[in-house]
Amino acid sequence: MKTTAARSTRTLRTPGGLSLRTDLRSLVVVVALVLAACAASVVLIGTGDFPISFGDVVRTLAGNGTAGQDFIVNELRLPRVLVGLLVGASLGLGGALFQAISRNPLGSPDVLGLSQGATSGALVVIVLMSGSAAQVTVGALAGGLLTGLAIYLLAWKQGVHGYRLVLVGIGVSAVVTAVNGYLLTKADFVDATRAVVWMTGSLNGRDWSQVWPLLALCAVLVPLVLGNARGLRMMEMGDDVSHALGVRVERVRLLLMVSAVLLTAAATAAAGPVSFVALTAPQLARRLTRSPGPNLVPSLCMGAALLVTADWASQRAFGSDQLPVGVVTGVLGGVYLLWLLVTERRAGRI
Repeated sequence: MKTTAARSTRTLRTPGGLSLRTDLRSLVVVVALVLAACAASVVLIGTGDFPISFGDVVRTLAGNGTAGQDFIVNELRLPRVLVGLLVGASLGLGGALFQAISRNPLGSPDVLGLSQGATSGALVVIVLMSGSAAQVTVGALAGGLLTGLAIYLLAWKQGVHGYRLVLVGIGVSAVVTAVNGYLLTKADFVDATRAVVWMTGSLNGRDWSQVWPLLALCAVLVPLVLGNARGLRMMEMGDDVSHALGVRVERVRLLLMVSAVLLTAAATAAAGPVSFVALTAPQLARRLTRSPGPNLVPSLCMGAALLVTADWASQRAFGSDQLPVGVVTGVLGGVYLLWLLVTERRAGRI
């Protein structure tokens, strides 16, 4: 086993003295997931009432399409696909961070109540203020951040530990879900319908106004998270060992938790509470890479590939009925959660 591990790991060094340790299997998985996400995106762009072939989509994206193809691809369908990729990547990375911090495969934003908290913020704007789409986005961000802060403060006791974080998160999730139900009962018919549609999780009607804020946030947070990946890996050995190795445990944990909350809240604000991507993407990535670490980059790529594939399935797999992508991820994720619970119980971990 040691020989195999040594052969599968390479260290890349630059002339400036920097080094990067890479696992060849993880690198292959990341490349395969990126290619799968790109291929699924092109297929998704070509899907619709006016179908466009794979080759024509590629030519149009390269600037060689007709005027009609250019409008359909670049103005109507490309923003939706980009939002799907960014939302999936944000949820995959956020889920990987929470699972690594809590050291629990159930420690995802869905279970901890962050998605429900973002939903509460959006419902307050929709039901009580009849706010615009931009105001709903701000409300979802604020709700996610406040929920994350509440979970962190309630779970704090000389530090934040994994199982306490999960238990507090489950409790907060139950409370926030009850609040969401109460808000729906107080809404009039039009606002309640609008709220239910948003709560399903959908990429319908997404345009460039949702792409740029989410892209800017990812451009800031993803490098920040990857820059602290070494500390996160050490924290999996325990806080005492991490302290001895020079890691500022609570500082790194707080920084990564804030990043995960922002990623989850921004993804929820952009597409609604798309369920179970944050739970399943890190687990599937870990099973593909067979690596015990947090698998941040594979989880990010897996989340993006999962969401665009689920969006394609929501449009094509049910005949003339087009479902919101959140319905598809909810069904598949629910089945996966049941399988995960059975597996963890048989292993004696829960």
